Amino acid sequence: MAWADHHCHLPAGDAAAEVISDARSAGVGVLVNVGTDVGDSRRAIAVAESHDGVWATAGVHPHEASSGTDGLEALLGHDGVVAVGETGLDYHYDHSPRPVQRRVFAAQVELANRRGLPLVVHSRSAWEDTLSVLDREGVPSRTVMHCFTGGPDEAEECLRRGAVLSFSGIVTFPKADEVRDAARVCPLDRLLVETDSPYLAPVPHRGRQNRPALVPVVGAAVAATKGLDVSEVEAATFRTTRAFYGLDGEGSDVVV
Repeated sequence: MAWADHHCHLPAGDAAAEVISDARSAGVGVLVNVGTDVGDSRRAIAVAESHDGVWATAGVHPHEASSGTDGLEALLGHDGVVAVGETGLDYHYDHSPRPVQRRVFAAQVELANRRGLPLVVHSRSAWEDTLSVLDREGVPSRTVMHCFTGGPDEAEECLRRGAVLSFSGIVTFPKADEVRDAARVCPLDRLLVETDSPYLAPVPHRGRQNRPALVPVVGAAVAATKGLDVSEVEAATFRTTRAFYGLDGEGSDVVV
Protein backbone atom coordinates (compact mmCIF):
# COMPACT_ATOMS: atom_id res chain seq x y z
CA MET A 1 0.00 0.00 0.00
CA ALA A 2 1.73 3.14 -1.17
CA TRP A 3 -0.70 6.05 -0.88
CA ALA A 4 -0.70 8.37 2.12
CA ASP A 5 -3.57 10.63 3.15
CA HIS A 6 -1.62 13.02 5.30
CA HIS A 7 -4.65 15.12 6.31
CA CYS A 8 -8.05 13.67 7.14
CA HIS A 9 -10.63 13.99 9.91
CA LEU A 10 -11.71 10.50 10.91
CA PRO A 11 -14.89 9.72 12.84
CA ALA A 12 -14.67 8.04 16.22
CA GLY A 13 -15.45 4.47 17.27
CA ASP A 14 -16.77 1.82 14.91
CA ALA A 15 -17.26 4.38 12.16
CA ALA A 16 -13.50 5.03 12.13
CA ALA A 17 -12.76 1.34 11.70
CA GLU A 18 -15.02 1.20 8.67
CA VAL A 19 -13.43 4.27 7.05
CA ILE A 20 -9.92 2.98 7.73
CA SER A 21 -10.76 -0.46 6.29
CA ASP A 22 -12.17 1.24 3.19
CA ALA A 23 -8.91 3.20 2.83
CA ARG A 24 -6.81 0.07 3.19
CA SER A 25 -8.81 -1.58 0.40
CA ALA A 26 -7.99 1.42 -1.80
CA GLY A 27 -4.25 1.06 -1.15
CA VAL A 28 -3.89 3.84 1.42
CA GLY A 29 -1.28 2.74 3.94
CA VAL A 30 -0.80 5.92 5.98
CA LEU A 31 -3.47 8.19 7.47
CA VAL A 32 -2.85 11.27 9.58
CA ASN A 33 -5.93 12.14 11.65
CA VAL A 34 -5.96 15.89 12.27
CA GLY A 35 -7.17 17.63 15.42
CA THR A 36 -9.02 20.94 15.26
CA ASP A 37 -9.25 21.88 18.95
CA VAL A 38 -8.12 20.37 22.23
CA GLY A 39 -11.12 18.08 22.63
CA ASP A 40 -11.09 17.01 18.98
CA SER A 41 -7.35 16.39 19.20
CA ARG A 42 -7.95 14.00 22.10
CA ARG A 43 -10.44 12.11 19.94
CA ALA A 44 -7.99 12.05 17.02
CA ILE A 45 -5.32 10.59 19.30
CA ALA A 46 -7.70 7.90 20.59
CA VAL A 47 -8.45 6.77 17.03
CA ALA A 48 -4.75 6.74 16.12
CA GLU A 49 -3.87 4.71 19.19
CA SER A 50 -6.49 2.11 18.23
CA HIS A 51 -5.43 1.51 14.63
CA ASP A 52 -2.16 0.58 12.95
CA GLY A 53 -0.99 2.94 10.24
CA VAL A 54 -2.89 5.88 11.70
CA TRP A 55 -1.22 8.87 13.36
CA ALA A 56 -2.65 12.04 14.89
CA THR A 57 -1.97 15.74 15.16
CA ALA A 58 -2.96 18.09 17.96
CA GLY A 59 -3.90 21.68 17.25
CA VAL A 60 -6.45 24.47 17.28
CA HIS A 61 -8.01 25.40 13.93
CA PRO A 62 -8.58 29.12 13.28
CA HIS A 63 -12.34 28.53 13.44
CA GLU A 64 -11.85 27.34 17.03
CA ALA A 65 -9.21 29.89 18.05
CA SER A 66 -11.55 31.53 20.55
CA SER A 67 -11.48 28.30 22.57
CA GLY A 68 -7.77 28.82 23.23
CA THR A 69 -4.91 26.35 23.56
CA ASP A 70 -5.08 25.33 27.22
CA GLY A 71 -4.12 21.66 27.46
CA LEU A 72 -2.73 21.47 23.93
CA GLU A 73 0.94 21.06 24.74
CA ALA A 74 0.26 18.13 27.05
CA LEU A 75 -1.26 16.22 24.13
CA LEU A 76 1.95 16.46 22.11
CA GLY A 77 3.64 13.92 24.34
CA HIS A 78 1.24 11.12 23.38
CA ASP A 79 2.54 8.27 21.26
CA GLY A 80 1.40 8.67 17.70
CA VAL A 81 1.12 12.49 17.77
CA VAL A 82 3.28 13.65 14.88
CA ALA A 83 2.55 17.36 14.40
CA VAL A 84 1.11 20.59 15.74
CA GLY A 85 -2.04 21.70 13.92
CA GLU A 86 -4.03 22.23 12.13
CA THR A 87 -3.63 25.89 12.87
CA GLY A 88 -3.48 29.08 10.85
CA LEU A 89 -5.77 31.85 9.66
CA ASP A 90 -9.17 31.79 7.95
CA TYR A 91 -10.47 35.20 6.92
CA HIS A 92 -13.13 33.70 4.65
CA TYR A 93 -15.44 32.68 7.49
CA ASP A 94 -13.99 34.63 10.45
CA HIS A 95 -15.53 32.23 12.97
CA SER A 96 -13.00 33.61 15.49
CA PRO A 97 -11.89 37.26 15.61
CA ARG A 98 -8.83 37.89 13.46
CA PRO A 99 -6.60 39.15 16.30
CA VAL A 100 -7.43 35.99 18.26
CA GLN A 101 -6.67 33.82 15.23
CA ARG A 102 -3.27 35.46 14.81
CA ARG A 103 -2.42 35.10 18.49
CA VAL A 104 -3.41 31.43 18.66
CA PHE A 105 -1.63 30.69 15.39
CA ALA A 106 1.57 32.36 16.62
CA ALA A 107 1.42 30.36 19.85
CA GLN A 108 1.26 27.10 17.89
CA VAL A 109 4.11 28.11 15.58
CA GLU A 110 6.19 28.76 18.70
CA LEU A 111 5.12 25.42 20.12
CA ALA A 112 6.13 23.53 16.96
CA ASN A 113 9.52 25.25 16.95
CA ARG A 114 10.13 24.59 20.63
CA ARG A 115 9.08 20.94 20.44
CA GLY A 116 10.81 20.28 17.10
CA LEU A 117 7.53 19.10 15.55
CA PRO A 118 6.05 19.60 12.10
CA LEU A 119 3.45 22.34 11.67
CA VAL A 120 0.20 21.90 9.71
CA VAL A 121 -1.02 25.26 8.41
CA HIS A 122 -4.52 26.22 7.23
CA SER A 123 -4.64 29.50 5.29
CA ARG A 124 -7.74 30.81 3.55
CA SER A 125 -8.08 34.37 2.25
CA ALA A 126 -5.26 35.31 4.61
CA TRP A 127 -1.97 34.77 2.80
CA GLU A 128 -0.30 38.05 3.78
CA ASP A 129 -0.98 37.63 7.50
CA THR A 130 -0.23 33.89 7.44
CA LEU A 131 3.22 34.48 5.99
CA SER A 132 3.78 37.45 8.30
CA VAL A 133 3.12 35.35 11.41
CA LEU A 134 5.38 32.57 10.13
CA ASP A 135 8.16 35.04 9.35
CA ARG A 136 7.88 36.69 12.75
CA GLU A 137 7.80 33.45 14.75
CA GLY A 138 10.21 31.52 12.52
CA VAL A 139 9.03 28.94 10.02
CA PRO A 140 9.41 25.44 11.50
CA SER A 141 11.79 23.30 9.46
CA ARG A 142 8.88 20.97 8.63
CA THR A 143 5.88 23.07 7.66
CA VAL A 144 3.04 22.04 5.34
CA MET A 145 0.50 24.36 3.77
CA HIS A 146 -2.46 22.01 3.88
CA CYS A 147 -5.30 22.08 1.34
CA PHE A 148 -3.38 24.62 -0.72
CA THR A 149 -5.76 27.15 -2.28
CA GLY A 150 -3.35 29.76 -3.60
CA GLY A 151 -1.89 30.23 -7.03
CA PRO A 152 1.69 29.99 -8.29
CA ASP A 153 2.74 33.26 -6.64
CA GLU A 154 1.62 32.09 -3.20
CA ALA A 155 3.18 28.69 -3.90
CA GLU A 156 6.53 30.30 -4.64
CA GLU A 157 6.36 32.35 -1.44
CA CYS A 158 5.66 29.24 0.64
CA LEU A 159 8.33 27.18 -1.12
CA ARG A 160 10.86 29.94 -0.60
CA ARG A 161 10.24 29.62 3.14
CA GLY A 162 10.94 25.89 3.01
CA ALA A 163 7.32 24.74 3.26
CA VAL A 164 5.74 21.71 1.63
CA LEU A 165 2.48 22.16 -0.30
CA SER A 166 -0.45 19.77 0.04
CA PHE A 167 -3.16 19.41 -2.58
CA SER A 168 -6.69 18.21 -1.87
CA GLY A 169 -9.70 17.41 -4.04
CA ILE A 170 -9.82 21.09 -4.97
CA VAL A 171 -7.21 20.29 -7.61
CA THR A 172 -9.97 18.43 -9.50
CA PHE A 173 -12.50 21.28 -9.43
CA PRO A 174 -13.22 22.82 -12.85
CA LYS A 175 -12.64 26.40 -11.69
CA ALA A 176 -9.44 25.68 -9.73
CA ASP A 177 -7.01 26.67 -12.49
CA GLU A 178 -4.78 28.65 -10.10
CA VAL A 179 -4.45 25.67 -7.77
CA ARG A 180 -3.42 23.47 -10.70
CA ASP A 181 -0.91 26.13 -11.75
CA ALA A 182 0.50 25.99 -8.22
CA ALA A 183 0.79 22.20 -8.44
CA ARG A 184 2.72 22.58 -11.69
CA VAL A 185 5.36 24.84 -10.13
CA CYS A 186 5.69 22.74 -6.97
CA PRO A 187 8.62 20.28 -7.09
CA LEU A 188 7.41 16.72 -6.68
CA ASP A 189 9.54 16.20 -3.58
CA ARG A 190 7.89 19.21 -1.92
CA LEU A 191 4.32 18.03 -2.59
CA LEU A 192 1.80 16.04 -0.55
CA VAL A 193 -1.74 14.85 -1.24
CA GLU A 194 -4.71 14.71 1.11
CA THR A 195 -8.46 14.35 1.22
CA ASP A 196 -9.32 16.69 4.13
CA SER A 197 -12.19 14.22 4.49
CA PRO A 198 -15.06 14.28 5.17
CA TYR A 199 -14.88 17.56 3.20
CA LEU A 200 -13.95 18.43 -0.40
CA ALA A 201 -14.69 15.19 -2.21
CA PRO A 202 -12.86 15.22 -5.55
CA VAL A 203 -14.55 15.12 -8.94
CA PRO A 204 -16.33 12.83 -9.88
CA HIS A 205 -17.44 12.27 -6.27
CA ARG A 206 -18.63 15.83 -5.57
CA GLY A 207 -21.80 16.02 -3.50
CA ARG A 208 -20.91 12.92 -1.51
CA GLN A 209 -19.00 12.58 1.75
CA ASN A 210 -15.28 12.47 1.19
CA ARG A 211 -13.14 9.66 2.61
CA PRO A 212 -9.44 8.73 2.70
CA ALA A 213 -10.04 5.98 0.14
CA LEU A 214 -10.32 8.76 -2.45
CA VAL A 215 -6.79 10.12 -2.01
CA PRO A 216 -5.65 8.15 -5.11
CA VAL A 217 -8.15 10.25 -7.11
CA VAL A 218 -6.43 13.40 -5.85
CA GLY A 219 -3.03 11.92 -6.65
CA ALA A 220 -4.11 11.01 -10.16
CA ALA A 221 -5.30 14.59 -10.74
CA VAL A 222 -1.96 15.96 -9.53
CA ALA A 223 -0.15 13.53 -11.83
CA ALA A 224 -2.23 14.63 -14.81
CA THR A 225 -1.64 18.28 -13.98
CA LYS A 226 2.12 17.78 -13.78
CA GLY A 227 2.33 15.42 -16.76
CA LEU A 228 3.65 12.57 -14.62
CA ASP A 229 2.82 8.92 -14.26
CA VAL A 230 0.50 8.27 -11.32
CA SER A 231 2.99 5.81 -9.85
CA GLU A 232 5.58 8.62 -9.58
CA VAL A 233 3.21 10.78 -7.55
CA GLU A 234 2.15 7.80 -5.45
CA ALA A 235 5.72 6.85 -4.53
CA ALA A 236 6.97 10.41 -4.01
CA THR A 237 4.11 11.57 -1.81
CA PHE A 238 4.22 8.40 0.28
CA ARG A 239 7.96 8.86 0.82
CA THR A 240 7.65 12.57 1.61
CA THR A 241 4.77 12.00 4.04
CA ARG A 242 6.80 9.46 6.03
CA ALA A 243 9.86 11.71 6.09
CA PHE A 244 7.91 14.87 6.92
CA TYR A 245 6.18 13.32 9.94
CA GLY A 246 9.17 11.22 10.99
CA LEU A 247 7.25 7.96 10.67
CA ASP A 248 10.44 5.97 10.04
CA GLY A 249 12.21 7.30 13.12
CA GLU A 250 13.64 10.74 13.63
CA GLY A 251 11.98 13.57 11.70
CA SER A 252 13.97 14.94 8.80
CA ASP A 253 13.81 18.31 7.08
CA VAL A 254 12.02 18.10 3.74
CA VAL A 255 13.80 20.93 2.02
CA VAL A 256 15.49 21.24 -1.36
